[in-house]
Amino acid sequence: MPHHDIVIIGSGSGNSLVTPELADADIAIIEGAPWFGGTCLNVGCIPTKMFVLPADRAVDAQTGERLGVRTRVDGADWPAIRDRVFGRIDPIAAAGEAYRRDGEHTTLYRGHARFVGPRRLVVDLPEGAVEVTADQVVIAAGSHAFVPPEIAQSDVETHTSDTVMRLEELPERLLVVGGGYIALEMAHVFEAFGSAVTLAVRGEDLLREADDVVRAVVTAAARERYDVRAGVSVTALRREDDGIHATLTDGAEVVVDEVLVATGRRPSTDDLGAELAGVDLRQDGRVVVDEHGRTTAEGVWALGDVSSPYMLKHVANHEARVVAHNLAHPEDLHCFIHDAVPYAVFTHPQVASVGMTTQEARDAGHDVVVKVQEYGSTAYGWALEDRTSRCVLVGDRRTGALLGGHVVGPQASSLIQPIVQTLALGSSLLDLARGQYWIHPALTEVVENAALGLLETMQTEDPESIASAQTPG
Repeated sequence: MPHHDIVIIGSGSGNSLVTPELADADIAIIEGAPWFGGTCLNVGCIPTKMFVLPADRAVDAQTGERLGVRTRVDGADWPAIRDRVFGRIDPIAAAGEAYRRDGEHTTLYRGHARFVGPRRLVVDLPEGAVEVTADQVVIAAGSHAFVPPEIAQSDVETHTSDTVMRLEELPERLLVVGGGYIALEMAHVFEAFGSAVTLAVRGEDLLREADDVVRAVVTAAARERYDVRAGVSVTALRREDDGIHATLTDGAEVVVDEVLVATGRRPSTDDLGAELAGVDLRQDGRVVVDEHGRTTAEGVWALGDVSSPYMLKHVANHEARVVAHNLAHPEDLHCFIHDAVPYAVFTHPQVASVGMTTQEARDAGHDVVVKVQEYGSTAYGWALEDRTSRCVLVGDRRTGALLGGHVVGPQASSLIQPIVQTLALGSSLLDLARGQYWIHPALTEVVENAALGLLETMQTEDPESIASAQTPG
């Protein structure tokens, strides 16, 4: 029976646990997915953004008229775009796998792992099952796409983010089920390249967890590009000669060529055997961990999507750094830091957020102050001819503290960073607004002006200025 110092389940952020500080340890990595390197590299953050970039170019070309430039899109070469993406990614994944398979001090098991006892695992390899034990086990198994039962039970082939980017050809008609991050990014990509996209969304708005102003802007923009069916779910799918027929809960039927199911992700603990290892799970399937990454079982740790409240790669990377340190220095344990965790959605318009939304701040009992700054109020916003993008800052009148920031529009994922820094470093709102130079006339001035506006609003009689948002209906 093979025994290792450390066994890591998952090759995403878990792969980065093999640090110089643990160079002398005998480490095994177990990966049961078809790919090596985790979700982000193979079917998540990286390939999606590589698709989004040409999609952005296509949308820009279609909207050049407002700037006096007559441009158009003559079509997209889907195979060329797809092969550019995976022609880059697949060799990286293969090289990473070879490095762990052939490298010193590491052993690679390519099969599904499940616990059969404390720090004892059975790995289902192609050549047969093998039992493995370890002094320390790290669960970094990640998450997987969730498909609702009514769709999963259909005999119609559907796609998730795992497969949709490798389609052989661009579908003329695409149904996207869902209204969150993945749904909006993929809807943007396929519509920009020429597909007619229908969105089937359970709620009335998209990005339901976003701030109200952001949600309104994103929903209005989506309705201009896609056939948005709000307040519905898919109850049945059937294939006929003219395509896939999707029946919705409102009685309507949509006929498409392909279906993308983007209804969220779940931690990959269903067949982990956690109870046999003494590892407790939360009601939603996440592994229970403390602030150091320790599970309820001695010598077993967890990180990333399988345990974290944030299914974000930058959070998984942070947690991996903490766990790697703690494995090497058990006498000096570091803690996870989940303050000021930002996210971005690379759809069109782009979205980024950090901290509390307006509603969350109200619900938490803060004396809420809101400033909504339009891109179009800045010089760069004039250059963009922008009439819809916004920067929203949420503060507390009593303390003068900044509570959250939300941006919807071009470069949102970059514009959010000074807001992240302010929250993460505990800087004051005044420091954000006046403690640094803001390049003129860069688009970052919209954040500067929002910060100045929030400071001014804190001194007015009406602390909630959200009515001035002028968000599109």
